[in-house]
Amino acid sequence: MNDIAKINISSESLNKIYIHARNEFPSECCGWILGEKKSNLASIVRQAKNQYSTTNHPTKTDRSSESAYVISGKDLIELNESFEQAIVPKIIYHSHPNGKAYFSETDINNAMSPWGNEPSYPVQQIVIGINEKEIVEAKQFAWDYKSKKFIEINIYVGKKI
Repeated sequence: MNDIAKINISSESLNKIYIHARNEFPSECCGWILGEKKSNLASIVRQAKNQYSTTNHPTKTDRSSESAYVISGKDLIELNESFEQAIVPKIIYHSHPNGKAYFSETDINNAMSPWGNEPSYPVQQIVIGINEKEIVEAKQFAWDYKSKKFIEINIYVGKKI
């Protein structure tokens, strides 16, 4: 077993990100969940706007908002500034409208710092697998400094939404 401290989220927060994924379907949703700086609990959901276009994605220009996301500039500024507050981002989340909750190669590339071999942000990641009928499941991923890769650390049961 790894020694990564999992960030816990409340069932209310999980439900909020599931509803966000449903409301944005068939596009990908995106946002983050905040918590107190020294806590392993994230309970404040901050929805972001998926502003994907073929001209603004950092690595993929051949997709649509149904298979990619870009956090809007305004939201991205707020995300960056919030790391200096008492309540900080703990988890970045997004959905996969193909019903599969996995941290794709594109997700990995976008999460990584362009200046090194570590993530850009000190957060964990949740991917929500959603289809036209339900939230299939969600999975949580964290950066493992030993193996230098993202690993799955939690699975959340889906929901009919």
